[in-house]
Amino acid sequence: MRPAAAREGGGRPLLAHADPYGPRRRLPAGLPAVTEPSRGGGAPDESAGDGAGGAAEAPAGRRVPRLLRRASGLLRWTSLRLRLVVVFALVALTAAVSASGIAYWLNRNTVLDRTQNAVLNDFRKSLEDSTRSLPLRPRCSELQDAARQMAAGPQNYAVLLIGVDREGKDCAATTDKNLLTLRNVPASLRSAVEQVRPVDESNRYSHHLYWQRKELGDAPYLVAGAKVIGGGPTGYMIKSLAAERQDLNSLAWSLGIATALALVGSALLAQAAATTVLRPVQRLGHAARQLGEGRLDTRLRVTGTDELADLSRTFNRTAERLQQRVEELSGREAASRRFVADMSHELRTPLTAITAVSEVLEEEADSLDPMIAPAVQLVVSETRRLNDLVENLMEVTRFDAGTARLVLDDVDVADQVTACIDARAWLDAVDLDADRGIVARLDPRRLDVILANLIGNALKHGGSPVRVSVRTEEGRGADAGAGEAAGAGEDGGGAAGAEGAPVDAAAEPGEETADEGRAGGGELVIRVRDHGPGIPEEVLPHVFDRFYKASASRPRSEGSGLGLSIALENAHIHGGEITAANHPEGGAVFTLRLPMDASPLTDGGGRGGGRGGAAGEGSEGGR
Repeated sequence: MRPAAAREGGGRPLLAHADPYGPRRRLPAGLPAVTEPSRGGGAPDESAGDGAGGAAEAPAGRRVPRLLRRASGLLRWTSLRLRLVVVFALVALTAAVSASGIAYWLNRNTVLDRTQNAVLNDFRKSLEDSTRSLPLRPRCSELQDAARQMAAGPQNYAVLLIGVDREGKDCAATTDKNLLTLRNVPASLRSAVEQVRPVDESNRYSHHLYWQRKELGDAPYLVAGAKVIGGGPTGYMIKSLAAERQDLNSLAWSLGIATALALVGSALLAQAAATTVLRPVQRLGHAARQLGEGRLDTRLRVTGTDELADLSRTFNRTAERLQQRVEELSGREAASRRFVADMSHELRTPLTAITAVSEVLEEEADSLDPMIAPAVQLVVSETRRLNDLVENLMEVTRFDAGTARLVLDDVDVADQVTACIDARAWLDAVDLDADRGIVARLDPRRLDVILANLIGNALKHGGSPVRVSVRTEEGRGADAGAGEAAGAGEDGGGAAGAEGAPVDAAAEPGEETADEGRAGGGELVIRVRDHGPGIPEEVLPHVFDRFYKASASRPRSEGSGLGLSIALENAHIHGGEITAANHPEGGAVFTLRLPMDASPLTDGGGRGGGRGGAAGEGSEGGR
């Protein structure tokens, strides 16, 4: 018996060709695609015409930018070399993964399409040839023979033929009852195969050949089905794609190894590139550190014409201009110091004569005309003030020139403070709290200068009574270095403020016991507290500045404006410090800290030069 299609069509093929829209493309509207979600995943397990995979990957795609942003935030805290290596590695990894992914996708499609097309073409031709000689209602044995004949082909697939025998009963013939039965055929594929489509100009056949990839167990399979046109059995086939999956897995491993090797190579390349790029940067950093340490003659060797070479040239030009500017400023400063020193020295000769004349006038003040006596007193006081100013200027020039030197001796601090107060007739205005027997190795003349300035400043701007306390503390020795100030909360320290202004100093300690004798590793602490208004907070940073005036409305000061500055320099030359703070109960506290033994400074060629310097009698300075 010949099929109806052959009889009616005059030799037309019994089967329509495979889906004219391609094995991996969706069917247009009105031609439902044969799709079924695959279970278990795997490269060749996606169903034809199913585009749902991209939607499943969307959340992962949205997470990638967030991870990249976090990674970029971490890179900002790492070294430039590591950042270069990581960026190189990421670029290489992205390129390698992209290339590997594209290569894998193309090879996967090629392998699957080649296998699939070969199997489908063989199935279509075998179904056509095997059913050509079958009657419209074949017996089950005939269907079984036809199925075996189809499965014996070179593609090695299982076949299921379904028809109606002469008695009107359904008959199913399969070559592998364990693998291919009607239950194993996806329902969507069965419905698509059984569907009758209208024949028109765009669709010449009422039935088409459909296929689908699915997994049975852990193995991928290709399932296809078609119905003989014009009457006849319906055929299904199933083909294992395990060999193709193995080939694709081998390809994926190969591409993964190639990607890893590319990543390692890119990291090595990045390391080499980073070394090449960062070597000039490291040289530039080293040169910048040397320049910051004062080596203004530092220069970079420039090679090449790239951006780093331009940066090196810019650094050299900047360093050269900075050196020129510093040398110019240093020359001006040295000239200014020489001018002050020369002027002070030249003023001493006429001042000596003027001082002698003023002393004579002062002795004869009682015999002078009462109208002239005030003028004489003014000349005498201003002459003394000018003499103190010149002496202070000469002392300052010694400190600036680095020629000040310490002349050390063993000093009983309590006797030294008492002598300083007694010499200036301050015994009634000063309350001394000092234990006898505290002996320190210091320069007695410079200690007297410091005490005279601090106590006189407190009396002038804070008012009596002024409390002077002498203590020793365990702590820094002479080699601790100058410039380390004690905390204001404990020891206070600082300068007096503007006239009538507060002075900031720390609270005096309650009860401290003096160390007997000289402790070489200890520290001498002398606090001078007044009971005035204290120092304004904005004045505190400037109280030791030269010629600083806390109040612009007070252009004239009784002192030279250098007393506190000289006191601080004398403390520094001992390796000590003077600090200032406001006392919580009011008034200002100056805290002088000196090492108990300043010998290490002189043994090491400490700074300073001759014994010159004004005594700073009566306070001068910031207040």
